[in-house]
Amino acid sequence: MKLCLSICTCVLLIASEASAKTSQCSNIKSDTAEWVTRRVDALVRTAHSAYESDDALPAYHRVLDGINRSLQRCKLSEDADFINHHREFVEYVATISLDRKPDHELGFNVPDKQYFDETRSFVEIPDYLLQPAFLKLVSRWETLDQAKAFLRRLNSARSASGQLVFFSYISRHLGTPDNDDSFRRLLIVVPGNSALGIPDKWVQFGISDPGQKIPTRNLSVVSAMVNANGTFDAYFKDYFRTYPRNGSITIKGRWELGEGDDNCAQCHKSGILPIFPAAGSVSPAELEAVEIVNARFRSYGSPRLGGYLDQTKLGPGLSTAGGDDRNHRFGKTFAATNVSRAMTCQSCHNPGRLGSLNWPMDPLILSSFVEGGQMPFGMTLKNVERRQLYNKLIEEYFATDNANPGILKSWLLGKRR
Repeated sequence: MKLCLSICTCVLLIASEASAKTSQCSNIKSDTAEWVTRRVDALVRTAHSAYESDDALPAYHRVLDGINRSLQRCKLSEDADFINHHREFVEYVATISLDRKPDHELGFNVPDKQYFDETRSFVEIPDYLLQPAFLKLVSRWETLDQAKAFLRRLNSARSASGQLVFFSYISRHLGTPDNDDSFRRLLIVVPGNSALGIPDKWVQFGISDPGQKIPTRNLSVVSAMVNANGTFDAYFKDYFRTYPRNGSITIKGRWELGEGDDNCAQCHKSGILPIFPAAGSVSPAELEAVEIVNARFRSYGSPRLGGYLDQTKLGPGLSTAGGDDRNHRFGKTFAATNVSRAMTCQSCHNPGRLGSLNWPMDPLILSSFVEGGQMPFGMTLKNVERRQLYNKLIEEYFATDNANPGILKSWLLGKRR
C-alpha cells in the first residue's frame, strides 16, 4: 500500500511540474514581446552590475541561465517566427552563454581542448625562447638585462625581416593570471610570414618583482595571422612556468595544467592589444620598440577570431548612440562639451576597424585606456573630463530606462534595425 502511495505521489509531482512548465511556456508565448522586454531589462541591468563588480557575476549568470532554460524548455530558439522577431536577442544570448557550457572557458564555439588542438601551430612558443639558459634569465627582474642580451645575440644571426622586437615595461592595469599584483613584462614580437601561413607571435613573459621570492609563472602567446582581405585572425594561449626544486623550469599550457582559463574575447576586442606602458617604465633605448610593435598592430587590419566566435553577434559597441538619443539623455547643452566631442569610440572601434567595445568586456582595460589618457586617440582632456567621459560612455551603453534605452537594450529589442 505504501509503495502504491509513493508511486502515486511521484506521478502527481511529475505531472504537476510538467503542468507548471506548460503554463509558463503558454504565458511566454501569449506575449513574447513583453517577455523579451522583461528579460532584456534584467539581463542588461545585471550585466551592468557585473561589469562594475565581479561580486555581481552570480546574479548575472542566474538571469542568463534562466533565459536559456526558458528558450530551450519552450522551444523558442526553434521557433522561426520568434527568431525572426527577436533575432538579436536570441543570437546574443547564445553567444554570451558559450562560456557557461562545460569545457568552454575560452568562450568559443568549440570546446577548449578542440580549440587548443586546432590552433597549436599558431600559439606554440618558438624553440629558441625555450632554451633553459634563457628561461632562467627571464624568470627574474634582476637578470632581465642578461635575457635581453641573449635576445640580441639571437638577432645577430637572424635576417633583417626576422628581427625580434622586444622591450620590458610595467603594465598600467593588468596583473597576470597567476598573480593579480604582477605587472612587469617582457614582450617579444616574433615576425611571421603570412604568405607562408606563419603568424606574427606576441610572446609575453610575466616578470617577478625585484626581491620577490615566488616567481611569476605566466607566459602568454597571442598570434596574428594576417589575411589578404584586410583582416587578421588572432589566436591565444596562456602558459604557466613551473619551478621544481632542482632549478629547472618547465612550461605547459595553463589549461592543460588544470589551472582554468579566461574568456579571450572579453579582453581582446581588438585581437591584439596595443601596448601603453606605465609612464617611465620603458627605458629610453627601448621606446622605439614600443612604437614599432604598436605600428605593427595598426597594420594588421580588422580583428577576427579564426571562425571560433562571430563577434557581430555581440552587437554594437560604446558610443554608437545617435545624436538625438544622446541629447535626450544628457541634455542639449551637452553636445557643446569636450566630453561629448570625445565620445567617438566607434570611429575606430567598429567591426570594420578595431572591433566593437561591447559586453562582455573587461572594465580594467577600458577604464585604464579612457581615464589614463590613451583613448580617444589624440584627444586632450582634463582628468575630471576623462572621468566624466568614461562614466557617460558606460551609462549610455547600459541604460535600461524605457523612455530612452541605452545602446545594448535598444539593439537587443530590435530598435536599431
